[in-house]
Amino acid sequence: MAISGLLLRQEAGSQGVRKEEGETSPMKHGFATIQFMLLLLTPLLAVTRADAHNVNETVGLDEFLGEPVFVSMKELWKGRGGTSIVTARDGTVVAFQSMASNKIRRSTDGGRTWGENLEIGPGATYANAIVDENSGDILYVNPAKQWLWRSRDQGLTWTRESITVRPDGFGLVPNTISSMQPGITLQFGPHPGRLLMPARVQGPQYSNDVERRPYHYSTAAYSDDGGKSWQTSHPFPVLGTGEAALAELSNGSILYNSREHMSRGNRFMAWSHDGGELWLDAYRSAELPDGPRGSSYGCMGGMIRLPVEGLDILLYSNLDTDSGRMPEQVGASITKE
Repeated sequence: MAISGLLLRQEAGSQGVRKEEGETSPMKHGFATIQFMLLLLTPLLAVTRADAHNVNETVGLDEFLGEPVFVSMKELWKGRGGTSIVTARDGTVVAFQSMASNKIRRSTDGGRTWGENLEIGPGATYANAIVDENSGDILYVNPAKQWLWRSRDQGLTWTRESITVRPDGFGLVPNTISSMQPGITLQFGPHPGRLLMPARVQGPQYSNDVERRPYHYSTAAYSDDGGKSWQTSHPFPVLGTGEAALAELSNGSILYNSREHMSRGNRFMAWSHDGGELWLDAYRSAELPDGPRGSSYGCMGGMIRLPVEGLDILLYSNLDTDSGRMPEQVGASITKE
């Protein structure tokens, strides 16, 4: 697994990231899945620094993060899945088993030890999580079914609520929000406090059949009322995309990082300067892999922003192998020793 970082020094109105094409030849591979729960793996490989003049240089992360740390791994569940993880405001870590499961586990010591399995509630599947940093609530949202489950006690108990989801300009709402990175609460820009979640529309037919995948597109859903109602953003401007991650920079710009479902190269990226309503200037990253090199099938990846004052450090995680995916390991927690 390769870990890459992006260090972005971006002025308002500047895209600040090199735009280059990176194409590879398609190649078939196995479909074993690996999903790790935390993305802060070491050693970190590289970081790209971008300034307002679109000039990039590669630097190490040691000056910002210190020496690499040893990590340990703890298995939480067996079997295939798409484990995701959030951290509540009090530091409680909540791990969600997979999109097809309603099970979670909690850790109150940073992931060193974990409690027993808990169930969110009946039918609480195919959703995605977000911590509302305004209230401290953890939300587990399914826009297609127009419900969410809310926890006000760091994942111990959950209550189901109905929600309203407004469609995009095509009249479509996200029909899948699972297999995404968790949502974020915006801190900067024109809409501080807004909840923003990556999502996906599986075409006008809402179908995941292989022949329909070129018509899928990434999108986002945002809420300004604590999750009671959601608006679907304008579509990500590249068809065939899905399974995405979001990160907000300190100037309020939001970077969208998306898998290409039937991949022809590296990850797709785009920017929003209005709180996630419109995505602009899409391009294929020159640095960030979209699963095994040469594969015709992309991979779910992760991206987070480190809260370092005065800097925007983004960490990205995905497979970067010559062929095939890694052996199946689901639900591993990574902690400092």
